[in-house]
Amino acid sequence: MPTSARHTEIERLERAFWQSMVDRDPSVATGMITEPALMVSGHGPMTFDRAGYTRMANDEQHRLLDYTLSDMDVLFPTENVAIATYRAHQKVAMDGQPLEFDSIDSSTWVKVGNAWQCAAHTESEAKPMPARP
Repeated sequence: MPTSARHTEIERLERAFWQSMVDRDPSVATGMITEPALMVSGHGPMTFDRAGYTRMANDEQHRLLDYTLSDMDVLFPTENVAIATYRAHQKVAMDGQPLEFDSIDSSTWVKVGNAWQCAAHTESEAKPMPARP
């Protein structure tokens, strides 16, 4: 199935959001999120506004150094809603220590006026399935 222009646009936005974290430029990401926005990760659920996102993005204790996104799929349940799912390989610095891990992510984008904005993001650590007995 050929990739649609809408799919390509959502994938471009996802990559731009991630790159803004590497570049330490939260102004890019805050222009792409709803206010408020939601996130669920291993740290639990949270609701944040643009100022809260900026504080998180500027936290020196947790920095995204590099990333790779793969297996992206995008579903459009309506004209104004897009749900993206994908795998991410992350290289981070946590408390000054390098760490690499894989996650499975999803983002829900809503069209506000003529622009897509991310309303919710989830991240789950990707763990190998246990061996069957």
